[in-house]
Order: sequence, then C-alpha cells, then structure tokens
Amino acid sequence: MFFSAAIGSGHHQAQRAVALALKAKGVPIEDQQLEALDYMNALERGMGVDLYTFELKYAPWLYRAFYNSTDRGQVWNHAVEFMFRQGQRRFEPELLTFRPDVVVSSFWAPTAVAGRIREVNKLKFLNALVVTDYRVHLHWARREADLLLVAAEETREQMLKRGIPAERVVVTGIPISPVFRELQQADQAALRDKHGLKPEVPLILLSAGGTGVYRSLRVVLRELGNLGQRVQVVVPGSRAGAGIEQLGGATLHHLDFTPDFPELLAASDLVVGKAGGLTVAEATALGVPMVVFDPIPGQEEHNADFLARHGAGLYVRNLRDLRRAVRRALNADDHAELSRAALALGRVDAADRVANAILKTLEVRA
Repeated sequence: MFFSAAIGSGHHQAQRAVALALKAKGVPIEDQQLEALDYMNALERGMGVDLYTFELKYAPWLYRAFYNSTDRGQVWNHAVEFMFRQGQRRFEPELLTFRPDVVVSSFWAPTAVAGRIREVNKLKFLNALVVTDYRVHLHWARREADLLLVAAEETREQMLKRGIPAERVVVTGIPISPVFRELQQADQAALRDKHGLKPEVPLILLSAGGTGVYRSLRVVLRELGNLGQRVQVVVPGSRAGAGIEQLGGATLHHLDFTPDFPELLAASDLVVGKAGGLTVAEATALGVPMVVFDPIPGQEEHNADFLARHGAGLYVRNLRDLRRAVRRALNADDHAELSRAALALGRVDAADRVANAILKTLEVRA
C-alpha cells in the first residue's frame, strides 16, 4: 500500500517514484495507491487541509506558530495527533482486506494510523515512512515506523535526537521520478527549442507550488521583470492561464499544469520561489541552483536554509535583496559554483535507494 496526502503535490510524487523503482527492479508487486485525506471526515479535513490552505494564503504567521508549537510535546500537539488518527476507523477494514506486506507512506499521519491498526490486529507488515523535507518536525519522528527514509545525513541525526533507533533510519534522499536521471545529460539548448524558448536568453523557472497559494507570485515576477537584463520565466500551473506576457525585461511563459515540468527544469538556469522538498530534490539532482523567497513557514524555510548552508542556493529574506540575488545566481562564475554544490547535494537515485532499503529490510525480517 502506498499512502500519499494531497497537501501539495510532493507527497504523491515521492511515493509514486518508489513504486516505479520497485517495479523497475522486477519486483512482482500488486500495489494500491491511496490518498490519506480520503479517510478523514469533514471535520478532520477542515482542521487539517482547509485550515492549512487558509493560513498559507492569508495568515502565514499563524501557520508558523502552529508548526513551531506542534514541534514540541505539548497538549496542542497531542490534540493534533488525536485528530489525524481518527481516519483509523475508515482505513482499518481496507488494510485488513488487502493485508499488504509493506505500507509506504510519504506523509506522517498514515504511518501513525497504520502502526496503531497493526498493533491492535497483530499484523506483520513493514511500516515505512518517506520523509519529504530536509528537516525533521516532531510529527515525522514516528516510532510506529520500522523504516524511516530520510533526505540527508543531518536529517538522520535529527531523527536520532528525536529518539528514533539508529537501525531504523536510512539516508536515501527524497525519491524523485526516474526521468530526472535521463535528463542529467540532456542538451539544454535542444530542450529550450523543443518548448519554444530562446537558447541564448537566461531561463528562470518559477517555483510556486501546486496549491495556488504562493502569495508572492506577482511580486517575484515584477522583480524578475526589473533585473536590468533580459530573461525568460516559465510559470507552471499559472493562474493566469496559458499564454505569453511581457513584463519589463522578462518574457513570461504562463503554462497550464504540464507533464513537461522535468524537461523545463532541466532546460532552466535557475529556480526562483518556494522551496518544497520535492522541488529541492529535483533541482539539485539536475544541478539547477535555487533562489528562495517567501517559502512556506516552517518546513520550507528549513529547506531553504539547507540549500544555502550547502552553497546550492540563495535564501532571500527581504524583497529588496531579491534582484541582487537573482543577478548573482545568473552570473557565470557564481552560477557554476552554485550548480556544482547543487549536484553534490542531489540524489537522482533516491527512489532506488528507498526501494533497496525496503527490500533489504524485508529480507532480514524473513
């Protein structure tokens, strides 16, 4: 069973990459792709998903307070745990019917629920959790998990400090689609030509997430239009609809949701915007630097800090510094240095590493 959560698109992409990696290894799997939110009632969805979306759009400070307060073992944190476990009643019959050998979750709540059902019903499946950010929030430190697959060595150290036994934590990287391996050696000019982009003009990919709540989207686009140099900007999943817009020196290519995102990323010189875990994993796998501005409070701020500390990107905290940072990242010498650091961080084979860890654990348990 593969469990994701429709809170952004990264959770689903991660677990799908693991399923593809297992199948590519010739493992005869019969998998179910499940959505965790389908097992929540209206109150749970309202308090979990709808409130999260509202906070990101209108009150990011409130979400930051939530993130920080639930990162400690307080009463409020226990209330959140209780709420997310209420999906257990709906999920239990399905788990008992399918009786999987492995449950792979890319969101923390299904791991907790599956662990509780396993304990009550004396089941024996492997409960695995894929962590899709670079820093461990308390909710991700699941003692119900037999296997925790994490992004980096420092993520592993954070798990250990949270009390997770060392033998359960494996550094794999965040799993991404196998197409990124194929694109590592792609001809950038050919990709730009394929998608109607100019090979000679710097190309920036806007990272605005899949939820449509990136509050700084127009602010960032305006700054990119005032860099003092010509650039092309690809805006995937644009709320403006598909089309081309000229904004100062920036030619904006607004796109609907497109399966061509990996090729567009490989064709780009730079990613600017949010710092979702999957976006960071994909960009670093291809050696594309990031300039992060106004990320989601909490997890994405830590992702941005991770990039900046390792020299693979720039974390801009003030709007007045954004143009300077983008120009620096496009400068040939600085860009080459950032790109090298990004490649050093990237784990294009992360899905394979996750699959190997799962298979090895199953073999040991057998």
